[in-house]
Amino acid sequence: MNTQLKKRNLIQFYLIQSILRQNSLRQLRTKPTHHHNDKYRTRSTEEDNQQDDLFLYKSKGQHLLTNQRILDSIVRKSSVNPTDTVLEIGPGTGNLTLKLLDVASKVVAVEIDKRMVEVLNKRVKDHGFEDKLSVIREDALKAEFPKFDLVVANIPYGISSPLVVKLVYGANPFRSATLLLQKEFARRLLAKPGDSEFNRLAVNVKLVADVEFVMNVSKRDFFPVPKVDSSVVIIRPKDHIPDVNLDEWRAFTKNCFGKKNKTLGATFKQKKKVIELFRLSKMTSSNGEEINRNQYVCADDDGDNEEESDGEECHSSSCADRELLLFKEKIIEVLKAGSFEDKRPSKLCNEELLCLLSMLNQSGIYFHEQTKPRNVDNVAFAAAYS
Repeated sequence: MNTQLKKRNLIQFYLIQSILRQNSLRQLRTKPTHHHNDKYRTRSTEEDNQQDDLFLYKSKGQHLLTNQRILDSIVRKSSVNPTDTVLEIGPGTGNLTLKLLDVASKVVAVEIDKRMVEVLNKRVKDHGFEDKLSVIREDALKAEFPKFDLVVANIPYGISSPLVVKLVYGANPFRSATLLLQKEFARRLLAKPGDSEFNRLAVNVKLVADVEFVMNVSKRDFFPVPKVDSSVVIIRPKDHIPDVNLDEWRAFTKNCFGKKNKTLGATFKQKKKVIELFRLSKMTSSNGEEINRNQYVCADDDGDNEEESDGEECHSSSCADRELLLFKEKIIEVLKAGSFEDKRPSKLCNEELLCLLSMLNQSGIYFHEQTKPRNVDNVAFAAAYS
């Protein structure tokens, strides 16, 4: 067994050498360092005999897909037209990029690592594709993407969630996104109501897009070898999306899926939750006018005030308590009216969640401060939807 494993690693080692040598780039000999567990040190020899070091950081998701059959399948499944501009995020040394350049009109590659960009540009130039490639050397989560038709990418594991959200909720319309993702993350995207993996990310993505499973990819098809296998999925934006305030939807699903297996009745009967929603609803109904946020703090106290308030303050506190009680009863009434009180978010489809949100909004119950605009290019916005 050990002999077969060594033989496989040796074959993979020479495969990497062959790929880069064929492109007149570099001859690679690789050995793991003992100083950093997440690095692989690659010594490369240029034609001018100058030496330099190229490190591939596993912690940064720098795993190069080397299986030519898988690379060809990804390009084929992406249905790239000769007139298409393709956005590729994390191109690395260009194994996928070269195949995309061969079939697309243009490729826009977003890569933050300067060393990778240098290798990528050299390989592309050697193939005569330099006029078809545009490189953005920036963090993909912060970069402003130009117009594109398709996304085809081997996404770094660490930014998968916010990046997917940035794409599907971004300002740029596109036909599809063929993404190579960590297998577990792909399962979360594909999860359906009732599945153990069903989560807020799947709910938010599927509101605006359809997700299709394509194939699994073994970890042995990457260099360096990651700890887990991967999967390819295709995300296709929907032609028509529900007429819902996206910030309100995001805040609503955050409230519901904080404890996804807890009944909605139990979630929305919590004292702190009632107070939070009451304040938001008051601010929304007053069109963003300033309200006394401390007016309702007493309703959340445990009765341990050091000294009694005067009569006017007690009256205000009593009124606040009554308002909160009526507000809580209103929430429960909505849940009961829609038969949602005993249901769990992990079992509900988007249509049911949209119905519940609409009923709550119509009753004056809101989840997001309407006066704050959203910014789809902001990292915090993307993370909020995942």
